[in-house]
Amino acid sequence: MVEYDEELDVRGKICPMPVLETRKKLEEMSEGEVLKVVGDYPPAKDNIRRFAEENGHEVLDVEEGEDHFVIYIKKKG
Repeated sequence: MVEYDEELDVRGKICPMPVLETRKKLEEMSEGEVLKVVGDYPPAKDNIRRFAEENGHEVLDVEEGEDHFVIYIKKKG
């Protein structure tokens, strides 16, 4: 279990909304804080992960549930 500072629920949303909401939330957070993103649209999992890595953030963990996924992202400056 990863400790986190903020949580974002994007279940029920399809791309590009999960990525756009993740970007907006990360912009509001401070460097070093961890964002927990919960979603259920399979392509969003890879898109959020790719967005985070391409923008210099650290993906700490990705958890797979039966009907959802959880991604933990540590914000970098």
